Amino acid sequence: MNKRLITSILLLATVVSARAQQQEGKKNIEKLCGCFDVDFRYAETFAPDTTYKFHDREHSHATAELALPIAVSNNKIIIQHLLVINDTMIVKHWREDWEYQANDILVYQGNKQWTKQAIPAEETKGKWTQTVWEVDDAPRYQGTSSWITANGKTYWENTTNAPLPRREYSTRNDYQILKRGNRIALNAAGYLHEQDNDKIIKEGNAEKLLVQEKGLNAYVKLPDSKCAAAKAWWDKNGAFWTVIRTQWDAVVKAQSAINLKNKVESKRLDEYFGSLQKQWNAKTITLDEAGKQAKTVIEKFVGADKDVAVK
Repeated sequence: MNKRLITSILLLATVVSARAQQQEGKKNIEKLCGCFDVDFRYAETFAPDTTYKFHDREHSHATAELALPIAVSNNKIIIQHLLVINDTMIVKHWREDWEYQANDILVYQGNKQWTKQAIPAEETKGKWTQTVWEVDDAPRYQGTSSWITANGKTYWENTTNAPLPRREYSTRNDYQILKRGNRIALNAAGYLHEQDNDKIIKEGNAEKLLVQEKGLNAYVKLPDSKCAAAKAWWDKNGAFWTVIRTQWDAVVKAQSAINLKNKVESKRLDEYFGSLQKQWNAKTITLDEAGKQAKTVIEKFVGADKDVAVK
């Protein structure tokens, strides 16, 4: 067998292996979709300061949560989470995007600031990047890692900086960064999102550990019928939120950094979008008008360049 043939065979084997790895990761991510019973538990575990007063443990439960795949391709899957409360009340929850071999990542610096950093090709090869977005589709955090199957277990894990979680940012300000140790492990019932978090005090360029925290978020599959109301809600409102997502995508793509204001003219971002959604539902504005107004609002919150446009 000549060297050229051997090289061709090895190259083909590498391509086939990479494609299989990509498809396996995609199948794992698709298992994160569906209707789930969700249980959230958090407990602070260790503080270097012996005088630190630990916060109470937290436990919350959702009647059902729909993780709905709203855009799927070989290299990207977008999953919108929708909370079902008391079987009929629907709340737009967080969103997660999964991208294969992403080129860059937003790194959280604290104080609602993110910087965009390129990921070297050798570091992202064969890996999936998870991006988590707020309920108003603003950035939250990103992490890159491989899906691993070993010893009968399948999981994805990553450590990355994030803002304070929604359960805490309105009640405390004694730390600035949540260094999230995320581990998503598939199981027969659904999946477990396990967290080993560090709550970090940041003063200038100096960082100090305030306290560590353990989180266990259990997602247990339910019949799709339990989330039928959420699916109906998205069928009615999905077009509006697709426009919002598109506007955000354009801004994030154009900016090298995101500096997000908490409020503009005493209103939060989700309040502006909520008002726009009501107007669109009432048919007092078109989808195109909603998109243009959303673009203007986002620019005010992030100070985006005025030439940012959606094509």
